[in-house]
Amino acid sequence: MNLPWTICTIAWTALAVGTAVVLLFRTAPYGRHSRSDWGPTLPHRMGWIVMEVISPVALLGVLWWRFDPDLAALSGYQVGLVALWLGHYVYRAILYPFLMRWKEKRMPVVIMLSAVVFNLVNGGLNGAQIGAISPPSDIPIPMWIGLFLFVAGLLINIQSDAILRSLRRPGETGYKIPEGGMYRWVTSPNYFGEMLEWIGFAMLAATPAAVAFAVWTAANLIPRALSHHAWYKDQFAEYPRHRKAVIPFML
Repeated sequence: MNLPWTICTIAWTALAVGTAVVLLFRTAPYGRHSRSDWGPTLPHRMGWIVMEVISPVALLGVLWWRFDPDLAALSGYQVGLVALWLGHYVYRAILYPFLMRWKEKRMPVVIMLSAVVFNLVNGGLNGAQIGAISPPSDIPIPMWIGLFLFVAGLLINIQSDAILRSLRRPGETGYKIPEGGMYRWVTSPNYFGEMLEWIGFAMLAATPAAVAFAVWTAANLIPRALSHHAWYKDQFAEYPRHRKAVIPFML
Protein backbone atom coordinates (compact mmCIF):
# COMPACT_ATOMS: atom_id res chain seq x y z
CA MET A 1 0.00 0.00 0.00
CA ASN A 2 1.48 3.35 -1.02
CA LEU A 3 1.99 6.36 1.25
CA PRO A 4 -1.15 8.39 0.32
CA TRP A 5 -3.41 5.43 1.12
CA THR A 6 -1.56 4.89 4.40
CA ILE A 7 -1.93 8.52 5.45
CA CYS A 8 -5.63 8.51 4.52
CA THR A 9 -6.25 5.36 6.54
CA ILE A 10 -4.44 6.65 9.64
CA ALA A 11 -6.33 9.94 9.49
CA TRP A 12 -9.59 8.05 8.95
CA THR A 13 -8.99 5.89 12.03
CA ALA A 14 -8.11 8.92 14.17
CA LEU A 15 -11.37 10.56 13.07
CA ALA A 16 -13.26 7.49 14.32
CA VAL A 17 -11.86 7.98 17.81
CA GLY A 18 -12.89 11.64 17.81
CA THR A 19 -16.35 10.72 16.55
CA ALA A 20 -16.80 8.22 19.37
CA VAL A 21 -16.08 10.93 21.94
CA VAL A 22 -18.65 13.26 20.35
CA LEU A 23 -21.31 10.52 20.15
CA LEU A 24 -20.90 9.71 23.83
CA PHE A 25 -22.34 13.16 24.55
CA ARG A 26 -24.61 13.74 21.52
CA THR A 27 -26.86 10.97 20.20
CA ALA A 28 -27.50 10.93 16.46
CA PRO A 29 -31.15 12.03 15.95
CA TYR A 30 -32.79 9.14 14.12
CA GLY A 31 -34.91 6.16 15.13
CA ARG A 32 -36.18 6.37 18.70
CA HIS A 33 -33.86 9.35 19.26
CA SER A 34 -35.40 11.45 16.47
CA ARG A 35 -35.64 15.20 16.98
CA SER A 36 -37.29 17.96 14.99
CA ASP A 37 -34.42 20.47 15.10
CA TRP A 38 -32.08 18.76 12.61
CA GLY A 39 -33.58 20.21 9.46
CA PRO A 40 -35.43 18.53 6.57
CA THR A 41 -36.25 14.85 6.80
CA LEU A 42 -37.06 12.06 4.37
CA PRO A 43 -38.69 8.62 4.77
CA HIS A 44 -36.45 6.47 6.94
CA ARG A 45 -36.46 3.55 4.49
CA MET A 46 -35.39 5.72 1.57
CA GLY A 47 -32.61 7.37 3.56
CA TRP A 48 -31.36 4.01 4.84
CA ILE A 49 -31.16 2.42 1.40
CA VAL A 50 -29.39 5.41 -0.15
CA MET A 51 -26.77 5.68 2.59
CA GLU A 52 -26.05 1.94 2.87
CA VAL A 53 -25.92 1.00 -0.81
CA ILE A 54 -23.09 3.49 -1.33
CA SER A 55 -20.63 1.22 0.48
CA PRO A 56 -20.66 -1.77 -1.90
CA VAL A 57 -20.87 0.58 -4.89
CA ALA A 58 -17.74 2.42 -3.70
CA LEU A 59 -15.86 -0.81 -3.00
CA LEU A 60 -16.67 -2.30 -6.41
CA GLY A 61 -16.03 1.00 -8.16
CA VAL A 62 -12.53 1.35 -6.73
CA LEU A 63 -11.74 -2.29 -7.52
CA TRP A 64 -12.91 -1.78 -11.10
CA TRP A 65 -10.76 1.36 -11.37
CA ARG A 66 -7.66 -0.35 -9.99
CA PHE A 67 -8.00 -3.37 -12.30
CA ASP A 68 -9.10 -1.30 -15.33
CA PRO A 69 -11.59 -3.15 -15.47
CA ASP A 70 -10.38 -6.77 -15.42
CA LEU A 71 -11.89 -7.95 -12.13
CA ALA A 72 -11.00 -11.48 -13.25
CA ALA A 73 -7.48 -10.62 -12.06
CA LEU A 74 -8.68 -10.89 -8.47
CA SER A 75 -7.49 -13.94 -6.56
CA GLY A 76 -9.90 -16.32 -4.88
CA TYR A 77 -8.92 -14.80 -1.54
CA GLN A 78 -9.80 -11.30 -2.74
CA VAL A 79 -13.06 -12.52 -4.28
CA GLY A 80 -13.94 -14.12 -0.94
CA LEU A 81 -13.45 -10.83 0.90
CA VAL A 82 -15.58 -8.99 -1.66
CA ALA A 83 -18.27 -11.68 -1.36
CA LEU A 84 -18.42 -11.25 2.43
CA TRP A 85 -18.69 -7.47 2.04
CA LEU A 86 -21.47 -7.79 -0.54
CA GLY A 87 -23.26 -10.43 1.53
CA HIS A 88 -23.45 -8.06 4.48
CA TYR A 89 -24.75 -5.19 2.38
CA VAL A 90 -27.28 -7.25 0.44
CA TYR A 91 -28.87 -7.84 3.81
CA ARG A 92 -28.21 -4.42 5.36
CA ALA A 93 -28.97 -2.17 2.39
CA ILE A 94 -31.70 -4.11 0.59
CA LEU A 95 -33.40 -6.83 2.66
CA TYR A 96 -33.32 -5.20 6.10
CA PRO A 97 -35.05 -1.88 5.23
CA PHE A 98 -37.93 -3.70 3.53
CA LEU A 99 -38.34 -6.21 6.36
CA MET A 100 -38.53 -3.55 9.07
CA ARG A 101 -41.83 -1.74 9.73
CA TRP A 102 -40.76 1.85 9.24
CA LYS A 103 -43.95 3.24 7.72
CA GLU A 104 -44.04 6.49 9.72
CA LYS A 105 -40.36 6.91 10.60
CA ARG A 106 -38.31 9.71 9.11
CA MET A 107 -34.59 10.50 9.00
CA PRO A 108 -32.86 13.91 8.89
CA VAL A 109 -31.32 14.52 5.48
CA VAL A 110 -28.08 15.61 7.17
CA ILE A 111 -27.78 12.18 8.84
CA MET A 112 -28.25 10.42 5.51
CA LEU A 113 -25.65 12.66 3.81
CA SER A 114 -23.08 12.15 6.58
CA ALA A 115 -23.57 8.38 6.29
CA VAL A 116 -23.18 8.59 2.50
CA VAL A 117 -19.82 10.35 2.93
CA PHE A 118 -18.73 7.78 5.51
CA ASN A 119 -19.68 4.81 3.34
CA LEU A 120 -18.10 6.36 0.26
CA VAL A 121 -14.75 6.80 2.02
CA ASN A 122 -14.92 3.50 3.88
CA GLY A 123 -15.94 1.46 0.85
CA GLY A 124 -13.32 3.18 -1.31
CA LEU A 125 -10.46 2.62 1.15
CA ASN A 126 -11.35 -1.02 1.63
CA GLY A 127 -11.74 -1.58 -2.10
CA ALA A 128 -8.32 -0.07 -2.80
CA GLN A 129 -6.60 -2.14 -0.15
CA ILE A 130 -8.36 -5.40 -0.99
CA GLY A 131 -7.24 -4.86 -4.58
CA ALA A 132 -3.63 -4.41 -3.48
CA ILE A 133 -3.18 -7.39 -1.15
CA SER A 134 -1.55 -10.67 -2.10
CA PRO A 135 -3.31 -13.92 -1.21
CA PRO A 136 -1.74 -15.86 1.67
CA SER A 137 -0.06 -19.15 0.82
CA ASP A 138 -2.27 -20.85 3.41
CA ILE A 139 -5.10 -19.80 5.72
CA PRO A 140 -3.74 -19.28 9.27
CA ILE A 141 -5.86 -19.90 12.34
CA PRO A 142 -6.61 -16.17 12.99
CA MET A 143 -8.24 -15.95 9.55
CA TRP A 144 -10.44 -18.95 10.27
CA ILE A 145 -11.41 -17.30 13.56
CA GLY A 146 -12.14 -14.11 11.62
CA LEU A 147 -14.43 -15.98 9.21
CA PHE A 148 -16.25 -17.57 12.15
CA LEU A 149 -16.72 -14.16 13.83
CA PHE A 150 -18.02 -12.60 10.62
CA VAL A 151 -20.60 -15.34 10.02
CA ALA A 152 -21.61 -15.48 13.69
CA GLY A 153 -21.98 -11.70 13.82
CA LEU A 154 -24.15 -11.63 10.70
CA LEU A 155 -26.40 -14.38 12.10
CA ILE A 156 -26.72 -12.55 15.43
CA ASN A 157 -27.60 -9.40 13.52
CA ILE A 158 -30.30 -11.12 11.45
CA GLN A 159 -31.80 -12.95 14.44
CA SER A 160 -31.89 -9.79 16.56
CA ASP A 161 -33.63 -7.82 13.82
CA ALA A 162 -36.20 -10.60 13.46
CA ILE A 163 -36.95 -10.49 17.20
CA LEU A 164 -37.48 -6.72 17.01
CA ARG A 165 -39.87 -7.12 14.07
CA SER A 166 -41.89 -9.73 15.95
CA LEU A 167 -42.61 -7.33 18.82
CA ARG A 168 -45.23 -5.39 16.87
CA ARG A 169 -48.29 -6.73 15.15
CA PRO A 170 -49.37 -5.04 11.91
CA GLY A 171 -50.68 -1.57 12.70
CA GLU A 172 -49.13 -1.42 16.16
CA THR A 173 -46.85 1.43 17.20
CA GLY A 174 -44.71 2.06 20.25
CA TYR A 175 -41.89 0.08 21.84
CA LYS A 176 -41.75 -3.13 23.85
CA ILE A 177 -38.98 -4.93 25.71
CA PRO A 178 -37.39 -7.50 23.35
CA GLU A 179 -36.77 -10.99 24.69
CA GLY A 180 -34.88 -14.04 23.49
CA GLY A 181 -31.70 -14.57 21.53
CA MET A 182 -28.86 -12.29 22.56
CA TYR A 183 -31.41 -9.95 24.14
CA ARG A 184 -31.08 -12.16 27.19
CA TRP A 185 -27.76 -10.45 27.86
CA VAL A 186 -27.62 -7.11 26.03
CA THR A 187 -29.89 -4.29 24.92
CA SER A 188 -28.39 -4.01 21.42
CA PRO A 189 -27.33 -7.48 20.19
CA ASN A 190 -27.67 -6.31 16.58
CA TYR A 191 -24.86 -3.82 17.25
CA PHE A 192 -22.83 -6.50 19.01
CA GLY A 193 -23.27 -8.74 15.96
CA GLU A 194 -22.18 -6.01 13.58
CA MET A 195 -19.05 -5.32 15.61
CA LEU A 196 -18.21 -9.04 15.53
CA GLU A 197 -18.64 -9.03 11.76
CA TRP A 198 -16.14 -6.27 11.10
CA ILE A 199 -13.64 -7.47 13.70
CA GLY A 200 -13.77 -10.82 11.90
CA PHE A 201 -13.40 -9.12 8.53
CA ALA A 202 -10.35 -7.20 9.79
CA MET A 203 -8.77 -10.49 10.89
CA LEU A 204 -9.48 -11.97 7.45
CA ALA A 205 -8.36 -9.03 5.33
CA ALA A 206 -5.47 -7.92 7.58
CA THR A 207 -5.48 -4.46 5.97
CA PRO A 208 -5.36 -1.07 7.72
CA ALA A 209 -8.66 -0.10 6.07
CA ALA A 210 -10.41 -3.19 7.45
CA VAL A 211 -9.06 -2.44 10.93
CA ALA A 212 -10.22 1.17 10.55
CA PHE A 213 -13.71 -0.06 9.67
CA ALA A 214 -13.82 -2.22 12.80
CA VAL A 215 -12.77 0.82 14.86
CA TRP A 216 -15.41 2.98 13.14
CA THR A 217 -18.10 0.38 13.78
CA ALA A 218 -17.35 0.36 17.49
CA ALA A 219 -17.05 4.17 17.55
CA ASN A 220 -20.53 4.53 16.07
CA LEU A 221 -22.36 1.67 17.71
CA ILE A 222 -21.10 1.58 21.30
CA PRO A 223 -22.27 5.15 22.09
CA ARG A 224 -25.59 4.47 20.37
CA ALA A 225 -26.05 1.23 22.30
CA LEU A 226 -25.41 3.09 25.55
CA SER A 227 -28.08 5.64 24.54
CA HIS A 228 -30.53 2.82 23.73
CA HIS A 229 -29.79 1.17 27.07
CA ALA A 230 -30.42 4.38 29.01
CA TRP A 231 -33.62 4.97 27.01
CA TYR A 232 -35.03 1.53 27.79
CA LYS A 233 -34.27 1.85 31.49
CA ASP A 234 -35.97 5.25 31.52
CA GLN A 235 -39.04 4.04 29.61
CA PHE A 236 -39.58 0.68 31.35
CA ALA A 237 -39.37 0.39 35.13
CA GLU A 238 -39.32 -3.42 34.74
CA TYR A 239 -36.41 -3.43 32.28
CA PRO A 240 -34.03 -6.32 33.19
CA ARG A 241 -31.26 -4.95 35.37
CA HIS A 242 -28.82 -7.72 34.50
CA ARG A 243 -28.64 -6.72 30.83
CA LYS A 244 -25.62 -4.85 29.60
CA ALA A 245 -25.78 -2.33 26.75
CA VAL A 246 -23.86 -4.07 23.98
CA ILE A 247 -21.13 -6.49 25.15
CA PRO A 248 -22.39 -9.42 27.24
CA PHE A 249 -21.32 -9.30 30.90
CA MET A 250 -19.04 -6.32 30.26
CA LEU A 251 -20.53 -3.10 28.84
